[in-house]
Amino acid sequence: MNILSRHANPVIIQLMLYVTLPALILFSLDTTFSKELLMDFSWLIAMSVFVMTVSIVIGAFLRWRAALPEGQKSVYESLIVFGNQGFIGFAVIYMLMGEQGVVYLTLFNILYLVLIWSYGIYLFTRNDASVTWRALFLNPGILATLVGLAMLFLPFNWPDMLLRTFEDVGKMTVPLSMILIGSLLADTRFEDFKLYSKNLYIWSASLMKLWILPLTLLVFLFLQVPEQLLLIAVLTAGMPSATTTTVYAQKFGADAVFASYGVIHSTTLCMLTIPLMYSLLQWMIK
Repeated sequence: MNILSRHANPVIIQLMLYVTLPALILFSLDTTFSKELLMDFSWLIAMSVFVMTVSIVIGAFLRWRAALPEGQKSVYESLIVFGNQGFIGFAVIYMLMGEQGVVYLTLFNILYLVLIWSYGIYLFTRNDASVTWRALFLNPGILATLVGLAMLFLPFNWPDMLLRTFEDVGKMTVPLSMILIGSLLADTRFEDFKLYSKNLYIWSASLMKLWILPLTLLVFLFLQVPEQLLLIAVLTAGMPSATTTTVYAQKFGADAVFASYGVIHSTTLCMLTIPLMYSLLQWMIK
């Protein structure tokens, strides 16, 4: 419809990476930390470290085995490792468990936030000599996470006016992500759509992200983890691939169309897998 010009996508990407995503992180980490949460916090961190480590190892192995162009290999690995835990995850957990569930989800996501802003970028820039590790870690996402963590443990909160600003600006991330994906897909031909729908790597990435990797967390059933915490961890780990993958692919010159299809594919399938995962967990826990 020619509403967006060819210069629009880089502007949307910059707005998300440097404004709306950091604001969403700061808002999400604004919660009251108490001694009662310490044990739950330890379990959540342990499960987060476990599933992220398994995801990174398997993602790296599958990338190495994949017969894909270099611009798609980084996308493929990112689709497997990183999920939409900050957007769809919050919506699902809040609907199931209310505000307490969101607090636990925020704690579970701390390591994820650090990794997606460091290792997530590294996946797309590992062969780029111009990208330094200092620039990789000193980015708005990492800084926002560190500031948010500091506020989590400090005995005071953000002023109400500032917190509402973080919330309003941060919530723009979701529609902006959808607009960006739609804009990228608008440049795609129908022949490409049929081609990517038959791509086995997109199917395998969705299967790993939505089903196989989250089920590895069931080993914590034998460690007597509180049922509510295990439910949150498994469901969150089973969220569809992160829209941030498309943002990174566009920003760092990878195959953004391949990334868009991968995200859309897993997001469509999650309407089936999330209810199935929840039903399975309810049956196993009881």
